[in-house]
Amino acid sequence: MAESSVKPVPLLKDELDIVIPTIRNLDFLEMWRPFFQPYHLIIVQDGDPSKTIKVPEGFDYELYNRNDINRILGPKASCISFKDSACRCFGFMVSKKKYIFTIDDDCFVSSPFPLDLLLLLGSVCCLVKYEIPCLVEVAKDPSGKDINALEQHIKNLLSPSTPLFFNTLYDPYREGADFVRGYPFSLREGVPTAISHGLWLNIPDYDAPTQLVKPRERNTRYVDAVMTVPKGALFPMCGMNLAFDRELIGPAMYFGLMGDGQPIGRYDDMWAGWCMKVICDHLGLGVKTGLPYIWHSKASNPFVNLKKEYKGIFWQEEIIPFFQSATLPKECTSVQQCYIELSKQVKASLGKVDDYFIKLADAMLTWIEAWDELNAPSEANSAKPQPNGPAK
Repeated sequence: MAESSVKPVPLLKDELDIVIPTIRNLDFLEMWRPFFQPYHLIIVQDGDPSKTIKVPEGFDYELYNRNDINRILGPKASCISFKDSACRCFGFMVSKKKYIFTIDDDCFVSSPFPLDLLLLLGSVCCLVKYEIPCLVEVAKDPSGKDINALEQHIKNLLSPSTPLFFNTLYDPYREGADFVRGYPFSLREGVPTAISHGLWLNIPDYDAPTQLVKPRERNTRYVDAVMTVPKGALFPMCGMNLAFDRELIGPAMYFGLMGDGQPIGRYDDMWAGWCMKVICDHLGLGVKTGLPYIWHSKASNPFVNLKKEYKGIFWQEEIIPFFQSATLPKECTSVQQCYIELSKQVKASLGKVDDYFIKLADAMLTWIEAWDELNAPSEANSAKPQPNGPAK
């Protein structure tokens, strides 16, 4: 029988934006073309706004640089980080879509090697002190099926989460799984999923001290699992392979003040994750982690990272207990209300750790003000901010 020539319509084609922060030409998009081309891209250019960022032909995109951010937000642009990938959250703010997928520009579809060969290759390369070759084609799962990272994120977001009771078969809504014996029937409807947190093969997302003691370590383990992060549990969210429901949790996805002029870096996504998780737990929303995997190709300099992280390494011993004990009053029924309340608690509690947190708490309020201005209900479809050129 002849195969149909009709291509399936990509999931959520008109409901999802892909947000990419970058300082370089986006040649990496060629490797993602089969998966990304049907979607709209929002590119947030970091660093020198006079530099021209080249985007491969055929992609539908809009590009914002620092001049655009200043023009659109005015004085409130101070809440958007400069010279740091935390600037990606500006793309979250100007999007008008229900869903967001964000990815770093050093992440690829993955290695073309079968999983068993990849595992062997990883071991051999570590022994002889060579890195695993980064031949970027479509990754395959253990069954040999091509991995579509974006499709998996969408599946995660469109199915419920189970934060109130852990299912030992992980995500019960995946094909071939279900709730195990003893799982309360009253909890089997789950809760709406706000976040889908994906993982990485090759270069692990380590902090600088771990990078320094394990310079050749590579992640070659593909674990075929998606699970809900339990209510009350925090986790270190990584922004390089992340999707979320913008309508459910968007205003909480602020990546803080990092980079140029700030005493800390590389904590942007984790700060957003901690704030988001406290709010999700309060509002009854779910967070999933696990699949999909992408290929992280470039190990950042551990000495540069240490300079960015060293204060955060000490501060997190105060930050984590703060978020673990943070509670929000029942009067907070929207994400914005929750975030404003959380900013007050940040100022009152973490402001004693360092004055930086007082500045950060003020930036959190500015972020919410800017979000609400750009996302007023009556303007949702008519006041789209203009980038520094037409969409291609």
